[in-house]
Amino acid sequence: MSVPVIFNEALNLQQLGVPEASIKHGSTSMESDKWIVCVEPNQVTLIDLQNGAQVTRRPIQAEAAIMNPVTNVLALRSGTTVQIFNLDAKAKVKSHTVPEPLVFWKWTSVGNLALVTGTAVYHWSLEDANPPVKVFDRHQTLGPNTQIINYKVSPDGKWCVLGGISAGVGGTVNGNMQLYSIDKRVSQPLEGHAASFASIKILGRDDPAQVLVFHEKKAASQPNDPPKLFVMEIGRDPSKGAPFRLPPTAIPVPADAGSDFPVSLCVDGKNDIAYILSKMGYVYMFDIHSGKTMYRAKVTQDTVFVTCPQESTGAIFGITVRKGQVFRIQLNGQALVPYITSTLRDNDLAIKVAARLGLPGAENLYAAEFERAIGSGNVAEAAKLVASSGNALRTPATIARFQQIPAQPGQPQPVFQYFSTLLESGRLNEQESIELAKPVLQQGRPQLMEKWLKDDKLQCSESLGDLIMPLDAAMALSVYLRAECHAKAIQCFVQRGEYDKIVPYATSVGFKMDYSTMLSQLLATNPQGALDLAKGLVSAEGGPLIDIQATAEAFLSSNRVQETTAFLLEALKDNKAEHAYLQTKLLEINLIGGAPQVADAIMQQGILTHYDRPHIGKLCERAGMWQRAAEHYTEINDIKRVFKNSHQMNPEFVVSYFGKLNREQSIMLLKDMMGRGPQNMQVCVEVAKKYHDELGSEQLVEVFEQNKANEGLYYYLGAVVNFSEDAFVHFKYIQASCMLGQFKEAERVCRDSNIYVPEEVKAYLKGAKLADPRPLIHVCDRFDFVDELTEYLYLNSLLQYVEVYVTKVSPTKTPQVVGKLFDLGANEDFIKRILMAVGTACPVDELVEIAETRNRLRLLQPWLEAGVATGSTEAGTHNALGKIYITLNRDPKAFLLNNMFYDPKVLGPYCESLDPQLAFIAYKKGAGECDEQLILVSLTHGLYRDLAKYLVERQDLELWAKVLNKETESQGDEEDPQQRQLIDQIVEWALPESTNADEVSCTVKAFMAADLPGELIVLLERIILQGSDFSDNKNLQNLLILTAIRADATRVAGYIDQLDNFDAKDIALICVSETHMLYEEGYGIYVKFSKPEYTQDKDDQIEMQVLAIGVLVDYMKDLDRAKTYATQCDEKPVWSKLGQAQLEEKFPADAIESFIAAEDPSEYMKVIDAANEGEIWVEFIPFLKMARKTLQENLIDTELIYAYAKTGNITELEVFVSGPNVANIQTIGDRCFSEGLYQAAKILFTNINNNSKLALCHIHLEEYREAVAAATKANNVSTWKHVCFACLRAEEFRLAATCGLEVIKYPDHVDEVVGYYSDLGYFTQVVSLFEQGIGLEDAHIGIFTELGVLYTKHVPDKVMEHCKVFFTKLNVSKVVRACERARLFPPAVYLYMQNKEHDSAVKIMIERAPAWDNDLFLDSIVKVRNAEIMYKAVGHYLNLQPMLFTRLMEVLEDNIDHSRVVSQLRRTGDWALQLAHPYLKSVQKYDLSPVNEALNELFVDDEDYEALRKSIDGFKNFNMIALASKLSTHELLEFRRISAYVYRCHKKWSQSIELSKNDRMWKDCIDTANESADPEIIEGLLRFFCETSEKECFCAALYTCYAHISPDVALELGWINGYHHFVMPFLINTFRHTNQRLKNLEELTAPPKEDDGAPDSIAQTYGNLAGFGGGMLMLENGAGGIPMPTQVPMAGGGTGIDMSSFGVPQQPQMGAPGMMPNGSMPQQGMMPQM
Repeated sequence: MSVPVIFNEALNLQQLGVPEASIKHGSTSMESDKWIVCVEPNQVTLIDLQNGAQVTRRPIQAEAAIMNPVTNVLALRSGTTVQIFNLDAKAKVKSHTVPEPLVFWKWTSVGNLALVTGTAVYHWSLEDANPPVKVFDRHQTLGPNTQIINYKVSPDGKWCVLGGISAGVGGTVNGNMQLYSIDKRVSQPLEGHAASFASIKILGRDDPAQVLVFHEKKAASQPNDPPKLFVMEIGRDPSKGAPFRLPPTAIPVPADAGSDFPVSLCVDGKNDIAYILSKMGYVYMFDIHSGKTMYRAKVTQDTVFVTCPQESTGAIFGITVRKGQVFRIQLNGQALVPYITSTLRDNDLAIKVAARLGLPGAENLYAAEFERAIGSGNVAEAAKLVASSGNALRTPATIARFQQIPAQPGQPQPVFQYFSTLLESGRLNEQESIELAKPVLQQGRPQLMEKWLKDDKLQCSESLGDLIMPLDAAMALSVYLRAECHAKAIQCFVQRGEYDKIVPYATSVGFKMDYSTMLSQLLATNPQGALDLAKGLVSAEGGPLIDIQATAEAFLSSNRVQETTAFLLEALKDNKAEHAYLQTKLLEINLIGGAPQVADAIMQQGILTHYDRPHIGKLCERAGMWQRAAEHYTEINDIKRVFKNSHQMNPEFVVSYFGKLNREQSIMLLKDMMGRGPQNMQVCVEVAKKYHDELGSEQLVEVFEQNKANEGLYYYLGAVVNFSEDAFVHFKYIQASCMLGQFKEAERVCRDSNIYVPEEVKAYLKGAKLADPRPLIHVCDRFDFVDELTEYLYLNSLLQYVEVYVTKVSPTKTPQVVGKLFDLGANEDFIKRILMAVGTACPVDELVEIAETRNRLRLLQPWLEAGVATGSTEAGTHNALGKIYITLNRDPKAFLLNNMFYDPKVLGPYCESLDPQLAFIAYKKGAGECDEQLILVSLTHGLYRDLAKYLVERQDLELWAKVLNKETESQGDEEDPQQRQLIDQIVEWALPESTNADEVSCTVKAFMAADLPGELIVLLERIILQGSDFSDNKNLQNLLILTAIRADATRVAGYIDQLDNFDAKDIALICVSETHMLYEEGYGIYVKFSKPEYTQDKDDQIEMQVLAIGVLVDYMKDLDRAKTYATQCDEKPVWSKLGQAQLEEKFPADAIESFIAAEDPSEYMKVIDAANEGEIWVEFIPFLKMARKTLQENLIDTELIYAYAKTGNITELEVFVSGPNVANIQTIGDRCFSEGLYQAAKILFTNINNNSKLALCHIHLEEYREAVAAATKANNVSTWKHVCFACLRAEEFRLAATCGLEVIKYPDHVDEVVGYYSDLGYFTQVVSLFEQGIGLEDAHIGIFTELGVLYTKHVPDKVMEHCKVFFTKLNVSKVVRACERARLFPPAVYLYMQNKEHDSAVKIMIERAPAWDNDLFLDSIVKVRNAEIMYKAVGHYLNLQPMLFTRLMEVLEDNIDHSRVVSQLRRTGDWALQLAHPYLKSVQKYDLSPVNEALNELFVDDEDYEALRKSIDGFKNFNMIALASKLSTHELLEFRRISAYVYRCHKKWSQSIELSKNDRMWKDCIDTANESADPEIIEGLLRFFCETSEKECFCAALYTCYAHISPDVALELGWINGYHHFVMPFLINTFRHTNQRLKNLEELTAPPKEDDGAPDSIAQTYGNLAGFGGGMLMLENGAGGIPMPTQVPMAGGGTGIDMSSFGVPQQPQMGAPGMMPNGSMPQQGMMPQM
């Protein structure tokens, strides 16, 4: 029987390259079915389960990593730092450092990461930038000794459960959990190992239940007490009712798993099933709704350390530790219910599970329960049972059972109770819906039906619609539509008058129907309905379903112009070219038929464009629709004719119409309209305005000018001139404005326009001699024709306009006007008058320049003075007056000194040629702007003293640089006499007279910047040493010394002695710098200023002494002189500085002496390094003791201990270590140990209880017992290993075994122990060690495995016994390899078989004869996975075990490809086929071609024709033709008959008959011919019999093949060959059959008998045709079209519109299938004429 779970291995991590050491808790994680993440030593491996287990390795250093369950977001942990990365965006999302170490972490949702520390639980959200938030503190039951293995959050995010395990009494593992409510902030401790949340749907409740499923195992419980499973609802609102809770159910734990405990609990949310996986590899499956255990099995031998559910399928994934097996457990729904019923024998559980999950297997249970409920009269229970049974009981028989139950008084009918229960649980099926509808409709309650249909509670069908149809057509239509009853739905549309919905619906569902008949019926009875239907037919998807032209003719024949128009509008809306004729007719029938407004509306919409436009244009013109006619004409003559009536047209239309014409047509039409009089003037102007760009301004102007329409031209150009960029337009507008006296417009355009050609306009205006010259003034002013304008105005005596021009129009052009007036010889008084009128608005500089060039400057003096008098500060005015005063010598010096507004750059050059001194004054007035000119005039004319004074007073370093550096740069090393004279004037006269410190400072800086040190020294000595107000100036003294340092170092010492007020520190630093290296001078400065008379403060004196000794030791490197100076000073900082220098110069002993004198331990690190390097331990100890007085440093105490150790002072070492100290005992102990100071190291390690290192010290001191004792205290595998190996080398085997037992407890070190024993040759001892190891309480698989390997090498007799006893505790693959290396094949076979590696077991037995065992081989061969091994086994048995071959094939019959075996047998030889004869007969039932052919060959070889015939009859799958061909020449008759039979079976009639003829097997010939049913073959055989005179055979053939022989052939052959008697039976039978057939035909064709009711039925039949009698329309598929009705006379005797030519222009189009070209039905019996 199939089990209710499906277990399979999804993949193996080791096969994907993940190392074994990384497959464990904390290193490998699986948060969902998308990713597995493994942390390896130097990388992180990502396995994409959604992409074929693709492996990606990233070089990331991390301790742990977990992937988000939904998105590609990876969380990494290293120490206490957690980082989150988005792999898709390749960016870091968040990072945080946790205050304490993490012990567990997990993604609780796509946006939340839970972090568990030793004391609390935190949640870290990805949706914001906040750090992790503390949720709750860990309960005291989950203390520090508890290992956290799981954490989960409820679906609503309000409950959390934290679980962990800890060591219990007697080797048990206790489980503790903490349930926490986030809303209430309370915790509840639980005793158990695993828990999870689930959301389930409880029967009878609308809201889902959020339950906690957990395992409980109390530590105080008895060993035999089973654990329990709890299921209880949490977080339910009490107002909604009591929470869901199940009583605890016992978990059936196997007898051999008493110490087992759960490691995880996963919920299959899809099926509401909980899975518990235990440490020993058991899986338990529970039903959450009942809490019952449904299945238990052991699925793996290894521990499962991580699990996760797969939400899409409900499966559970798990990973085994180290092996890396990723397995998948999923519910086997097909087997669950049968398993519960047959194995658990819990029918109630089976029914509930089958009902909830919809699983098969409970049908019989449902039936039995149903009968029980019905028998007991419990109708409600029976109804609920049927509702929960799926489709098992929902049959008509069940409905009948409920209908047969009598109703109880006061209660509803049982059948209604049944239907009510079904409606609550879901949807009724078809039969149930019908049975419910019958009584509901009978009771007149259609609203219930409507509600159920709206809620989709009923299954719609045609029968249900038929029930509803008489009562409610709308509801019936809804039912028909849902049930896809298309014909009935269309009938409903017709009955409801919804004709427009018929075609869309029929098209959407692909329903075919006869629209033509329906349309013809509606046309006579309901024209509007016919129109709606016709519209739908022509608008159907995929093209019209009727002939448009024929339908239109039908409407028109009934004089339905309006309907015809509406239909054609719908039919022609796609505006196709092939409908041009119909478009024309549509417009024509409305234009001629008295509805031109309809045609106008159609044309207005523009939906038709392919009609005959000229024809329609004529009709529009005839109807007086001038605008429409114009729209349809293209010839200009037609257009001109229509536009004779343009006064009746809309002006806007006329204007827009010109946009459709080309340029030539537009101009011609405009000329024509203009020629008809001024009434068209306005509209022509509008046309010209709008199409100005298209028609061209020149031609439009020409049209207006030809018709002398100056006013129209003016208005046209006035509208476009502001936007036009055509100079012609602007010129013509100016011209038109002047012609019409519109001078304001002319002036405006001349003033504002930039487009016209100024020369052209100027020439026109000058020639026009306008009374108002303002347009000309604007043109000349804008385009700089001022001279021409002045000349024009002056010569035409328009002087007042000259004055107006310069005063109001353009005062800035006054200089040009005045210049031209000068040239024309105008009156000076007039010029002065206009200048005074212009005043300050006239540009002075330009006017002065013009006056100067004409030598009329003095003429401007009154105007200039008037400007000054009015307060003018313009430089040009004052410059001009200055020039006049200088020229007239009217006190120029006073003007230059006192005037503040002239420009020195203008008057300075003007004065140079007249008086250089005036030029100097003018330049000096420039306040620095004319410095270069001032310097040049001073140097040129020898004004050195003035220049020197000016330079000192200016205090401008840039100006100084120009003077001092200018000539030096140009002349090189040669001294410049001008510069020399200038410097002399500065030193001797200018500077000594100055009392301003800033002037002196700036002068000194200038000399410094000019790099004139010699001159600077002289200057400074003159100021400082020769006595002045600045002799004690510190800056000047500093400058003097610095200048001497740079220029003349020999003077520095003297200056130091003479000067006292300078910056000693700074000057000394400059002296000792690398640039100058004046060390003695620097040392002298420090010594001089360290004396009390120069430095009063004691600290400053010491600082100077330190700096002085620093010069000696740092620069002069004279340590002896420095030591002497330090002795003189005897100050601690001085000694400290000396000590540092001695330390740097590698004199550690002297440095230690100096530091001791200074009592300075600050450089203890350097001293320690130097002492270690120089190994001066004796001198070093006093320094360390001095340092310990002021410092408590780890390094000092550590080095003191090391110094004691190096000097062998063990006593003081012990005293120091036992006293208070801050030494790093561990570090110094390791150092002593590494240098071989084991005695000292022993004391140190003893002090800190480092038993691991202490044990190693004992080893080196050969104290082995003490080493074992220390290792026992250390209890560290590394220590145990070192002691073990040391004892082994010392041949202390007992002690070595004691240590070795502790080492081999750790699997990682087993190989090393074995290797060490083996390298030393102690094989017996190592075997004994592992034999003791298997008795350890915590013995692991590695011990048993390694013992097995050792047995294969050294004690082979024990191998098989060991494998059988301890198979479950072996690493099978490793032991097998060892057995194979030792050639111990029987144990290897045993292990392979026990490990279910049957492929390898079979291979060994095939390849190794000693391993052969037939029973084992047959047991294994059927279990191999590689089918190729089976074929190797076949070959092996054929060659080595032929007598057992048949038995092998019996075993392999169901697992092997028999065709391939046959091929293998053929390759082996014929004897192999003979050997396999029994096997081939046994597998012939599969009807395989190779098997059949091989057997047939064997039968032929054995001449067993009966068996061959039986084989051919039973099995047809072989090459019949080849076999028949082979047997056709066989020497035995029976085989040749078989050949003919095979040909016959393969329908090779001719070959079969020929073979039978040759063997004279006449019966075979006749049977074959009859079977062929081929008259030719039969006739040939008959003729053969006639030719060979086989009369009896001829007669037998006639009898046998009677049905296939033509009577004329039989009669002919019988008559020719005289076989009258032999052919007579055939003829008699033929006549009998012929007579019978004629009789039957007469009966079928006889006319029916008449009765009285026949006429009424015929009338009724005709009454239902063509819509007569008001019957239902015929909706079946038909081939009829719309018949052409006869012409219907119009009211009043008219005949309507003549449509005789409606279909003439086009070829007749075919209508619906079966219609004639004119749309009518073909008459019965009509055939096309050829």
